[in-house]
Amino acid sequence: MENYRMYRHVKLINEKTYHICTKSIAGYKIFNNDQEFQRMFALIRYYQLQSIPLRFSHFIETVGVEGFHQRFDAIANSYEKNIRIIAYCLMPTHIHFVIEQIIEDGISRFMANILNSYAKYFNLRHKRRGPLWEGRFKSIFVETDEQLLHLTRYLHLNPVTAGLVRKPEQWTYSSYFEYVRMTDKKMICDYQHLIDIHRIDYKKFVEDQINYQRELAFIKHLMLD
Repeated sequence: MENYRMYRHVKLINEKTYHICTKSIAGYKIFNNDQEFQRMFALIRYYQLQSIPLRFSHFIETVGVEGFHQRFDAIANSYEKNIRIIAYCLMPTHIHFVIEQIIEDGISRFMANILNSYAKYFNLRHKRRGPLWEGRFKSIFVETDEQLLHLTRYLHLNPVTAGLVRKPEQWTYSSYFEYVRMTDKKMICDYQHLIDIHRIDYKKFVEDQINYQRELAFIKHLMLD
């Protein structure tokens, strides 16, 4: 097995891909309903962009929750991106991303923005105080295309492994639907330049391993759970 290099609290490199994970403090449930998942989904879309002039909270106040995606789509092409999201999975107590960094400190800026914004929203909504996240996010460098492909499968099967659903398509808060083209919702991921696999083949690649997920030794050093 190859050696895997883990980066924690160090500078991340442009045009490299990383497995990023962040957890709630003490296993606190941070996504309790669809509205909260959708809030994070919108934050992820918004803070991929560079130099966007408004904070998300001000933008959403201006356009309203219902009008967010339409208004965002209208301005998105006017801005470059900090990062490219290759895959993601939102879980009740943590978040997984596979991210390619585009600009200097792009991943760190993106993560700081979405985590700080969501924490403020969540604390206000639930009338709580204090930190929501367990310190700094963790990151691991993904070295090969083969590792990357297996890592996306690991993310997309995470809700199955956790016993939340029986099949990955039953969990609507991951990028699995984007990979198998089973959704008409707004897209987040940009992976085609790194992963070349037909949607039918990818679906089989993922679902053939549902009962084997906990034993994916090939990428065990890329796992951050």
